[in-house]
Amino acid sequence: MIRFVNVSKEYKNGVIALYDINIEINKGEFVFLVGSSGAGKSTLIKLLLKEEGITRGKLYLNGTDITRVPNRRIPFIRRQLGVVFQDFRLLPNKTVYENVAFAMEIIGASPRAIRRRVPTVLSMVDLSRKASSYPDQLSGGEQQRVSIARSIVNNPPVLIADEPTGNLDPDTANDIMKALVDINNRGTTVLMATHAKEIVNSMRKRVIALENGRIIRDEEKGGYDIES
Repeated sequence: MIRFVNVSKEYKNGVIALYDINIEINKGEFVFLVGSSGAGKSTLIKLLLKEEGITRGKLYLNGTDITRVPNRRIPFIRRQLGVVFQDFRLLPNKTVYENVAFAMEIIGASPRAIRRRVPTVLSMVDLSRKASSYPDQLSGGEQQRVSIARSIVNNPPVLIADEPTGNLDPDTANDIMKALVDINNRGTTVLMATHAKEIVNSMRKRVIALENGRIIRDEEKGGYDIES
């Protein structure tokens, strides 16, 4: 599903953000990516999203080498990846329904397909009653659930969640995690970068820990801290 092979990333200023990373994530896994700020989590995600290029090594997605591809292919690669951000990134002038539908529109989905799929996805994240609301009429948790719905509406095989609970209170964060687990249970592979120790420790999923650009731990049913 996702495979990093001896991947390193060095920026033009000489900073080595990732060093000799080897990771294999299989279909249907739920994986936490943890580490302090500057550990390399964001860089790893940017490489996967093709926002940054790899300095050395190979990166595979669904069996395809995506290490170095022409710019024209990048949008097609990204269609395999749903992304949920900490700051939601919703379009303020569009309703909940329109925000989710927009993700289908940009890949050329038919109006009929959009009318069928969007209500289904909104129901999955318990937002059917909010379909006509605008982002500024929603709570933070509701906005994040819209973001999740938008990220999965095109049925990507992989969902990347980058600090999805970072701006939320604990109860709301738990609701978001329940939504992500439900999506994972439906077969979607989930890679979640987080600082939320309580969530990681309670869920006991696979944990990949980074420190100074290196993997220091890769543990099934792990906790956040090294000693866990």
